[in-house]
Formats: sequence, C-alpha cells, structure tokens
Amino acid sequence: MQYKRTPDTRFDALEDYPFAPHYLHVDDTEGGQLRMHYLDEGPADGAIVLLLHGQPSWSYLYRYMIGPLVDAGCRVIAPDLIGFGRSDKPTQRQDYTYARHVAWMSDWLIQMNLSTVTVFMQDWGSLIGLRLVAAFPERFARVVLANGGLPAGPIPQRFAPALRAAYQELPVIAASELDARFRDTSGLPGFLYWRKFAAESAEIARPGMFMDAIGNATPLTVAARAAFDAPFPDESFIAGVRQFPTLVPLFADEPEVAQNAAAWQVLEQFDKPFLLAFADDDPVSEPLQAPFLERVPGCKGMPHRTISPAGHFLQQDQPAQCVQAILDVMAV
Repeated sequence: MQYKRTPDTRFDALEDYPFAPHYLHVDDTEGGQLRMHYLDEGPADGAIVLLLHGQPSWSYLYRYMIGPLVDAGCRVIAPDLIGFGRSDKPTQRQDYTYARHVAWMSDWLIQMNLSTVTVFMQDWGSLIGLRLVAAFPERFARVVLANGGLPAGPIPQRFAPALRAAYQELPVIAASELDARFRDTSGLPGFLYWRKFAAESAEIARPGMFMDAIGNATPLTVAARAAFDAPFPDESFIAGVRQFPTLVPLFADEPEVAQNAAAWQVLEQFDKPFLLAFADDDPVSEPLQAPFLERVPGCKGMPHRTISPAGHFLQQDQPAQCVQAILDVMAV
C-alpha cells in the first residue's frame, strides 16, 4: 500500500498543542505497515480516557480537553486515525474501507493493551469506536457518545434507486451551503450533499474552513484553522478525508451493514455506563440519539446532557462541558 507521511515541520509550534508525539505501526492488511500517531498524557497509572476524533479533524480537536483531564488524574490517549493528523495517509481512496479502519484501530488497541477504558467518541470516532466497544467489550468500562452513531443501512431499500440516481445529478455545493442542506428536511438528505462535497470539492482539502462552515458555534482562530489544515499539504494527502462519507452505510446493500447490525446486538447487552452528550445545534447527528436510549441498557439512569451552545465539533466549542461529561460518567 502506497502512503504519504506529512512532514513534521507542518506540526511545529501549533497553537495550544504542546503535546509530545507517540507512534506505533499497524498492519496495513496488504503485507506492510502504517505508522499511527497518538498522544499519551498524564500518569501512567491513571484512569484511561480514550478520545476518538472524526472527519476531517485529528487529535488537535482535543487540545483543550487533555489538560483538564490530566489535572483530574487521568491518563489521556488520543490517536489520529489512519489518513489523518500525524498518522500515515494511504494515497488512494479505495485503500480506505470501513473494515480496514476498524482493523487498524483494533490492531492499535491490542498493541496498546488498553483496558478499563472510558472512551469519548464523536463523528467517525463513533462509527469506529462503537465497533471497538462491540468487539472488545471487556476492555471498555464506560462510553461517552457525542454527536455520533452507528448506522446500519437506515435508508429503506425502496428509496435507494431513486436516491442514488439523484445523487449522480447533485451539484457540488460550496462548503458555506452545507449547513443549510443538513437543516432542510424537505428535500434530499443533507448527507448526500456532504458525500458529494467530500468526494469532489477542492474545499475539503482545507478542513479548518469546512469546520467553520458547518461545525462550530464560534469561529476558529486563524492559527486554529491552519492547525486543522496542517496534516494535508496538498491533494495527495487527502484521500482518506474524501472517502469517509462514502463509507457511511446509509443503504442496506452497502458494506459493513451486517457488521454494524451485529455490533448493535452486542451494544444491546452493554450494561456499563453509557452517556449521551450531544450538542444543542448539530443538524448532522441530532436524530441519532434515540436508538441508544431505547436499545443500550447502559444508558438507563445516566446523567445524559446537551452540550450548549455547540455545533458538530462540540469539543472545539465547549471543551469544559465535554470534560465534565467524562468525569461524571467516571463517577457513576
């Protein structure tokens, strides 16, 4: 598998990100290896908190949460998914599959030998992270789910042909229009516009700009925008970011629907603390909360909360509230 590695100089002196890099290698599933980056802060014997990011961000998204969690005595670990941050980036979109992302993170989790983990997951961090919880329930003590979910082909198959045909004709809209598309429930699902945007728009190569357009209650600083852009010097580094929306199993015949359905069966038996902390203003994930409350036993009696004011990237908007959600679930 061919990959690129972002030059270290791209990460020099990032705003509010004083953390030392750590690396290990995972099986690329083709006989080679990929280097995965992660942060590991706090006491070695502290209670483990695992922070999983989504698309198109990286561990920089957690920069304001790490310090307070360490101050609370936690060992805080925040990996960069393959294709993101300081981790290696396969260069072809077809190199990225949902199954491979789960395999890469499973390999990393086993090598790290993590157990009694409290995990905070958002966006694609939840699509992968919940699969990890289902595959290794004995390693996870608690879950905080924030603006995420585990779709298993939610769009009825009878609608699939028409929606797929409509998708082919969709325009590639500007990033500034995406938020409105997600909020408009009278037409095609906003996620299809996002899928097309990520696959074809030149703007996706600048995650900082995109995050401001759809995901934050408050604008990013110029320095923060540059930091979110740092992993991607040019188009050749961006294949993973482009591919992620295509991998979300919206239709019943897409890959990993059966695997996600099987994971749901495990989650339906997961009775450890499972807390929901969704933002008050995220049109992307708001509908995803109800199935967890209905189906996951660990959600019963938990102090679920709404993070406010916050958008899709609630770690950026309200890091203190996110930290408190983690500390609260650890106190249950």
